[in-house]
Amino acid sequence: MTIFTRRGFALSMMATGGLAACGNGVGSDGGPRIDARVNKTLDYLYTTYPATQELAQKSHGMLVMPLVTEAGFGFGGGYGRGALRVDGVTVDYYSATKGSFGLQIGAQQYAHVLFFMTDEALLRFRRSQGWAAGADVEYVFKDQGQNIRAETTTSTAPVIAVIFGQAGALVGATLEGVKYTRIIP
Repeated sequence: MTIFTRRGFALSMMATGGLAACGNGVGSDGGPRIDARVNKTLDYLYTTYPATQELAQKSHGMLVMPLVTEAGFGFGGGYGRGALRVDGVTVDYYSATKGSFGLQIGAQQYAHVLFFMTDEALLRFRRSQGWAAGADVEYVFKDQGQNIRAETTTSTAPVIAVIFGQAGALVGATLEGVKYTRIIP
């Protein structure tokens, strides 16, 4: 049986507290790094798919995930970090995590942007402890002409997801089962 002294207990609590503070993001350059990636991603999106500029103007907010990496061999997972922008200003940072099981093998990377088309959808996202993409998300993919389909700008869906920049050898990019969680980078 081990007997803890007050001094031993206090030292262990200080060590635990010190280690816990190491990864809290205060004073790190994680936020500016994510913002720089978000800016590059939006520049690419607007240049490659000009119709998304009109979609961005109509939206109440955008969650930009510059890079999501997925890999799977039976079991799979994915992770990425990005920023929520309202009126062109970053208001929060988020991570996207995904887990899956099934017939899969390979890896891929892609970027995506969630356009929140209503205030209600944006508020629901911001107030949730961990928001998962579900049935209220309409997906938009590039067509053969490398343009976003025209109906995206007239859609009545509360959230529109644009997935682009896929690279890798894992078939299909979807946001089903992706959980978004607010982070301090």
